Amino acid sequence: MTTPTLLRKGIQTALLCAGFTLAAVAADPALTIYNQDFAVVREVVPLDLQAGSNTVRFSGATAHLEPDSVILRDPTGKRALAVLEQNYRADPISQGLLLNLYEGKTIEFEVRLQDGSRRTVTGKIVRSGYVPHYGAMQRYGSQYQTAQMTMVQEGSGQPIIEVNGKLQFTLPGEPIFPSLGDDTILKPALDWLIHSSVAAKFDAELSYVTGGMTWNADYNVVAPETGDTLDLVGWVTLDNQSGKQFDRARIKLMAGDVNKVAEPERRAFAVGGNLSAGMIQAPQVTERSFEDYHLYTLPLPTTLHDRETKQVEFLRASGIASKRLYVYDGVSINRNQYNGYQDLRQVQQYGTDSNPHVWVMREFVNSEANHLGMPLPKGRVRFYRRDQDGQLEFTGENEIDHTAKDETIRVYTGNAFDISGERRQTHYQMQGPFPNGWADESFEIKLRNHKKEPVTVRIVEHLYRWYNWVITQESDSHRQKDSRTIEYEVTLAPDQEKVVTYTAHYTW
Repeated sequence: MTTPTLLRKGIQTALLCAGFTLAAVAADPALTIYNQDFAVVREVVPLDLQAGSNTVRFSGATAHLEPDSVILRDPTGKRALAVLEQNYRADPISQGLLLNLYEGKTIEFEVRLQDGSRRTVTGKIVRSGYVPHYGAMQRYGSQYQTAQMTMVQEGSGQPIIEVNGKLQFTLPGEPIFPSLGDDTILKPALDWLIHSSVAAKFDAELSYVTGGMTWNADYNVVAPETGDTLDLVGWVTLDNQSGKQFDRARIKLMAGDVNKVAEPERRAFAVGGNLSAGMIQAPQVTERSFEDYHLYTLPLPTTLHDRETKQVEFLRASGIASKRLYVYDGVSINRNQYNGYQDLRQVQQYGTDSNPHVWVMREFVNSEANHLGMPLPKGRVRFYRRDQDGQLEFTGENEIDHTAKDETIRVYTGNAFDISGERRQTHYQMQGPFPNGWADESFEIKLRNHKKEPVTVRIVEHLYRWYNWVITQESDSHRQKDSRTIEYEVTLAPDQEKVVTYTAHYTW
């Protein structure tokens, strides 16, 4: 087994304060990443304030920071910070932005010739062609997006350069800019105007919410060549598209459906292991309840680069008892076909289309007695089974929701090849309007097993005609699942066909 990849995270900050620089030798940052495309960042910011007003720049922010979420405070509670003004700059310097800043001015362009030599030409930037990034589109929605696309389609995204009195729609060469300019930034930055009644030097805590980060869980489940005892490895996958690298970060992962108001048209930021025993135990991810959610804490600090996806093992279990279930839910309803009907009780054909597929499902209990018992965050579960040659073969996948301890996990993995079903209506009669109406409906369900071993199939039937019903005739005993669902369980020998019939009587 290879030791799981562990993440370290961090920050390098530069603080400019009233004309002089503050070195930012900060402690390791901390991240709480939510599986809803955002994170909370916490960092230490050294402040050296003079009495009166102080201008401070923090140049270590992410590109997707939510400015109204920023909290700057003294973690000891000894000093109250009066932030008079805050400005968030999220458009770092680029060639396009510099061209925009030098519109109307003449600069030099370096041209590379075919023989490898270079020469310099001068050109006036009539139009830069610079189109702002997606930040405004995230805030102001599709109207801004349409305007941006129109700008590009109408040619506003193309530069216009005047060279020797003639206009061209391409850059004549690599632009050489005289300087960056006083109003440019190299990284997304927060500028503060902080008032302090006295001079103070201390480490402040900065926290904020940022987009561009998320995580999800993935589970790999392996069954042996025969039998239903499972091995499971759980991974967390962290995706950092925040525009910032975090060095030696202390990372927590929040699992649960935390309510967060979404911005209009907000863009979503997208994106194995050996199961053998006898390995050296690596530091483990710890889990604990927090409010109505669950926190998973990575055991070691880790570095999370920008535009990087990392995985960390957080769960490993063996000897998990499971069941393979075959379920036949034979009804197939195209609801669009019946949209014009006000009373579906009068439509004899409603719900009579048959689904031939028998589902294959895997079920196991998330309990300590079953070698699990950790609250499992939602994610994708992939199932494998060892072949007789020892090779792992993929047998299906699906997603699970957040699953608490001691709850049962039931996952659909595909349709059975050698088991088929057939469902047909054999009788329908309806009489009388409300409140003295009734209807009788009968069905015949056929199951065929072409496997070499016996199978047990769970038949699910939905009593969708009305709320008041009673089963007046049936070939097998049913189990009532809920107010409008019943189930039959039948066992079929190899190459056997089994027929189940029932009649439901509805009253209204």
